[in-house]
Amino acid sequence: MTALVECVPNFSEGRRKDVIDAISTAISQTKGCYLLDVDPGTSTNRTVYTFVGEPDDVVNGALAAARVAHNLIDMQSQTGEHPRIGAMDVCPFIPVRDITIQECIELSRKFAQLLSEELDVPVFLYGESQSLDYRKELPSIRQGEYEALKERLKDPKMKPDFGPAEFRPKFGATCVGARNFLIAYNINILGTKEQAHRIALNVREQGRSEKEPGRCKQVKAIGWWLEEENMAQISINLTDFKTTNLHQIFEECDKDAKELKLATCGSQIVGLIPLESILMAAEYYIQKENLLILEEEKKVKLVIERLGLSSIAKFNPKERIIEYLIKERLANEDEKYQNLSLKDFTNLVGARSSLPGGGCVSALVGALGSALSCMCALLTYGNRKFEMLDPHIRQVLPSFYNSYNELLKLVDQDAVAFNSYVAARRLSSKTPEEQIIKKEKIDKALFRCIEVPYMVMNKSNELWPFLRKLALIFNTETKSDLQVGVKCLETAIFGAYANVEINLKGNDLSNSKLSDLSADAKRILIESKKEAEEILNIIDERN
Repeated sequence: MTALVECVPNFSEGRRKDVIDAISTAISQTKGCYLLDVDPGTSTNRTVYTFVGEPDDVVNGALAAARVAHNLIDMQSQTGEHPRIGAMDVCPFIPVRDITIQECIELSRKFAQLLSEELDVPVFLYGESQSLDYRKELPSIRQGEYEALKERLKDPKMKPDFGPAEFRPKFGATCVGARNFLIAYNINILGTKEQAHRIALNVREQGRSEKEPGRCKQVKAIGWWLEEENMAQISINLTDFKTTNLHQIFEECDKDAKELKLATCGSQIVGLIPLESILMAAEYYIQKENLLILEEEKKVKLVIERLGLSSIAKFNPKERIIEYLIKERLANEDEKYQNLSLKDFTNLVGARSSLPGGGCVSALVGALGSALSCMCALLTYGNRKFEMLDPHIRQVLPSFYNSYNELLKLVDQDAVAFNSYVAARRLSSKTPEEQIIKKEKIDKALFRCIEVPYMVMNKSNELWPFLRKLALIFNTETKSDLQVGVKCLETAIFGAYANVEINLKGNDLSNSKLSDLSADAKRILIESKKEAEEILNIIDERN
């Protein structure tokens, strides 16, 4: 799956529509960038833009926006209520999907360097991107704001991380950083503002003081009164949802409310939220209530219901979950083959072309084997005749369901890896520098061509213990279906192994990473033959 990064640049212009629109156009016209929100403020004279895309595309979009700001915003005449030091005042990079905060730190540094080189402006790193403690917080960099910047740049402690330590009157300077996704989240309390704030002090990391810290890490919170709804709210910022997520803070606040003899009345997400956060909450309630829910759509509905996300305004997942909001725009190479009809895919396999090839087909066969296993489990589960087996089916069913969805994604990932390798081979190698870059890209792409089929092997091989359990208890009316499923998984492993081996040819197996991968692939191949044979024997003995 393609990595997805959010970028939220803040520009020191919130009054002139032509400038605001020009920056919007620069972002939205950058290939691979999807502008999600533009939020101008007249009194602050500041506009916050939110857009997403793949890492390199987001860097290009931010650069395009910075060029416009450099041309159209003059800090010498800019005034507003919000603290600022430059035309592009701040530009954070935020991991959304399949990318780490460390990778976003590297991305922010890349952008900072490109920005400083192209526009010849000072750039300061902040937040996770900054290694100096005294320069991590924006207020410390913005001290005195734009008006003090000229003098502060003379201080060696204020030397920019990139660009000249010289004052640029028209542009000022930019702060660039990386942070985790911030979720703005409010919990409704049927009580007073003071009671809501009391709960906020209990749960927020800062607590009441250093001696009385709160219970939840990476949480900021206050209590306030929501006049239009005639109730109090605990207003919360989750600064790292992987540390403290929606469900955790909701449960903590609900517990404190009950101790105060108060009722919680649902909650509210302000702005956008990553799908991962919603699914993490879903898994919590599934485990807590011993539910069996497989489909993503139903998991989202569960969270909306348990957290009361539609208590104030209807929570529409298609408009509030980032991945759903841009799903159609992102339906590119990541889902190219998954979205084809069976006939169209088969015709492509049979065409005079390298793609889709054996790697793609192996992943698909594995997905089909897992899907057939899922079908056999489902046709046993929930049937009164086999009611006593339900607890056992619940133990194996999620693995089959999750595996066939993951293997389907690898159908396209195999093709993406191959195309990346072909593209790398076509790079220019006229200069020594180009030769180094080309070799690095070829090596990286070739490793991915090995890694994807190896993942197919692993995903398929993980299912044998679950198939053993299912083989002993499944509804025998689906006997032939389960037999085909087992052979599909064995075939998927065989086909994926063939792809691993052919891509390993010519590689230096003294490289421990490749050597270990090759040995493990061989182990999985041998193991799969043994497992498939034994499971088929168990199935044969069932009547």
